[in-house]
Amino acid sequence: MTVSSPFQPDCRDCPRLAQHLDQIKTDYPDYHARPVAPFGDSSAKLLIVGLAPGLHGANRTGRPFTGDYAGILLYRTLHKFGFASHDESVSADDPLRLINCRITNAVKCLPPANKPQPAEIRQCNAFLAVELDNFARNGGQALLALGTIAHQAVLMALGCRNADFPFSHGAIHRVTEELRLYDSYHCSRYNTQTRRLTGTMFEQIFDRICQDMAATQ
Repeated sequence: MTVSSPFQPDCRDCPRLAQHLDQIKTDYPDYHARPVAPFGDSSAKLLIVGLAPGLHGANRTGRPFTGDYAGILLYRTLHKFGFASHDESVSADDPLRLINCRITNAVKCLPPANKPQPAEIRQCNAFLAVELDNFARNGGQALLALGTIAHQAVLMALGCRNADFPFSHGAIHRVTEELRLYDSYHCSRYNTQTRRLTGTMFEQIFDRICQDMAATQ
């Protein structure tokens, strides 16, 4: 695996992704079209890990889950459970702030068709490993993986085997002495419109996270 390193806003280590972003910047000159940095409280107890920036979402705005459909349910739920100051994330310079929560992605750059290749996930895992290390060092407790790729990326960054912690919606894994990993289906347009993931199902995950965090206070 690539040696762990902190997030690099100008990273171009994945040729396919770098070329794709160059084309996106040509097609949409006003878009961020660069690696998207984590967003939120640097001393958070909850870290949410998504897949990758969406074309007209984080790839446009520069903030995770901001400006596309996937962010609607996420930020509404974060606000309901006290993790966000507002129930909507519009742009990187709006007044929204996260409270005891941080959001990142397994892959920091927009992949073609939103499908990163395994080598790209491994390459970007170096950044996630640093984020998880900092998260744990700052007293982090709960990791929420949105989808299978995010789940597997978290395990890779922690040096854990997939076979020991299989993904399942609603599953809770004790991955280290300090950290629990919670699994949820991704809050994508497809999953929510097909009812694979409902608002109630998503809120149940957050309800359990809050209960577990309160129990350790």
